[in-house]
Amino acid sequence: MKNILVPVELHSTIDSVFATALLFARRFGGYIEGMPLGPDLPDLVAFDMPVSWTVADQNTWKEMADESHRQFLDFMTKAGVPPHETAPDTLSWGWAGDSSFGDTHVSSYARLFDICVLGRPGAERGDARMATAEAALFESGRPILLAPPKAPTVLGDTVVIAWNQSMETTRATAMAMPVLRKANKVIVLTIPEHKVDGPTGEQMAHNLRANGVRAEAVERSAKVRGHGEAILEGAAALGADLLVKGAYTQSRLRQMIFGGATSHILARANLPVFLSS
Repeated sequence: MKNILVPVELHSTIDSVFATALLFARRFGGYIEGMPLGPDLPDLVAFDMPVSWTVADQNTWKEMADESHRQFLDFMTKAGVPPHETAPDTLSWGWAGDSSFGDTHVSSYARLFDICVLGRPGAERGDARMATAEAALFESGRPILLAPPKAPTVLGDTVVIAWNQSMETTRATAMAMPVLRKANKVIVLTIPEHKVDGPTGEQMAHNLRANGVRAEAVERSAKVRGHGEAILEGAAALGADLLVKGAYTQSRLRQMIFGGATSHILARANLPVFLSS
């Protein structure tokens, strides 16, 4: 997983996004490409809004893109990461575009990369946006890596797979195989109260071991807790520095109304989360 896309928006946890992307890239000698991110224009412009306002707003987006580029460049420079043109065969960075792109373009462009690193969505003004995460998750065909609010110092040494026996988690596990093979320990975590019909955690761990992954299976009861809460508590107790999960085993609409494991993890995870749909 050498090619890593980092959409850069000036939200509250962007430094953690940079740090998470760099930790991930260091494991693979990867290439990190930043691109300026802004909301999709149709989300902001009303049908009868004057053209002059739109032009002014686009000028503002250009200024935001320039600031995004400056922050990305400052981080990479301080981290000692060279630009790609001077170090094409090792850990390096690049930059795409000089004006902000919307979520739709980002999700399309992400199809060229192995993974897209984003901030964990938040409910407060200035937090990373859920719309960006969902666009990348459902429209890129690639996994995403959500950075926690606080920058991690380790990533990928101890990996927990939130195994609910579903197709979505099977796909996430398959996409994460390059990460799993490099991990010191992989734990297939099953919450028995919240699973669908499918192979057991021990069966998945056996399959992973046959593929060169140092894997073991663990079960932890949710008791009266919700599924997402039980996953995060289990991951913390097992010393995980990365969580792998299939997104939205239940429908997105159902999770919006009633809640669910993915929704809880998107709102509460304090460790990096590798997700695919």
